[in-house]
Amino acid sequence: MNAKKVLSIQNLTKTFGEKTILNAINLDVYQGQIIGYIGPNGAGKSTTVKIMLGLLEEYEGEIEIFGQRIAKQDPTYKGRIGYVPENAEIYDNLTAYEYLHFIGELYGMETNIIEKKIYQLMELLDLKYAINKRIAGFSKGMKQKILIIASLLHNPDLLFLDEPLSGLDANSVMIVKEILDQLAQQGKTIFYSSHIMEVVEKISNRIILLNNGEIVADGSFEDLKKQNKEGSLEQIFNELTGFSEHTELASSFVSVIEDGDRG
Repeated sequence: MNAKKVLSIQNLTKTFGEKTILNAINLDVYQGQIIGYIGPNGAGKSTTVKIMLGLLEEYEGEIEIFGQRIAKQDPTYKGRIGYVPENAEIYDNLTAYEYLHFIGELYGMETNIIEKKIYQLMELLDLKYAINKRIAGFSKGMKQKILIIASLLHNPDLLFLDEPLSGLDANSVMIVKEILDQLAQQGKTIFYSSHIMEVVEKISNRIILLNNGEIVADGSFEDLKKQNKEGSLEQIFNELTGFSEHTELASSFVSVIEDGDRG
């Protein structure tokens, strides 16, 4: 592969007490890839990302980001990373402008560039009218747009997105998906984690499935289809994670709902 290696994980293992969350993970990620990073709840997805972001320590193995070993505690690599967590803590007593300006300053951006980008990006995402309003009064979708802008304001080379489309309307979803595609074409690398398999299937050029702390699938959607009997990503997901009770559980759930009406 000619693309530049952005991220390298070797034998990454993480335990909490006696429970192993990640079991000897090995992974190389290259420039321009959109990684669909998926797995059941508790599979280790968020743990992997938090370790790479320097939010979790005391792990075994080696991680290099942009050729730099993160164990050296040199935080400079973080300036090239953007992050949208699934459940973000946002300073909602600030206005949108104040919050984004604060984020820009944290990344060492020049004031005039911060201000220019804030106005332009908020206008493009149809938020210009709310630029000086407090985030506390924003809808979930509006807050999500602010988080997306905050993650991209400093033009990062590596982007971690956890359920980034949550709360967005259909038009905004199309815009964000196109943004991610164009960023990848420009050489940005994107980790995309979501439980919405249809989106992961369409947006990713590489899919990594984690189950019980181990990588059980790694390849393009077409690669995964060739290796497994099932067709859609959701079906492949269920096959590889051993989950096949959804139809039976749904039937039981509906039966309980209807039970009172029969009486």
